[in-house]
Amino acid sequence: MHKSRLGTVIIDCETDDLDSEARFWSAALGGEVVSSRTGGRYIDLRSDPADPHVILQRVEHPSRIHIDIETDDIEAEVKRLQGLGATVVEIMERWTVMEAPSKHRFCIIGARRDGFDEKANVWD
Repeated sequence: MHKSRLGTVIIDCETDDLDSEARFWSAALGGEVVSSRTGGRYIDLRSDPADPHVILQRVEHPSRIHIDIETDDIEAEVKRLQGLGATVVEIMERWTVMEAPSKHRFCIIGARRDGFDEKANVWD
């Protein structure tokens, strides 16, 4: 048995000015810019704690949005999603990149948000 839920919405930005993108998205979503990490590659936005985490990420590919599914067992969640038709794109040290049958990319990450144990879906 393991648990998972939508954890993060990642706004991939092909830009040289991630701060400007963060100002736009924080105003658009009603959030607040709270931190910049990893040499300016990521910016966190804060909103209602019940909402998924929102992160802006500087990328080299065209801008898009992807999601992170947080789980207490990455391997079990990857297997569950493979059973639904997803494929593994790349296994990283702390997450796994997957692709849905629709070709949308998403990541499986460890549980991070508060309330995970109480709010996550339980899978056999």
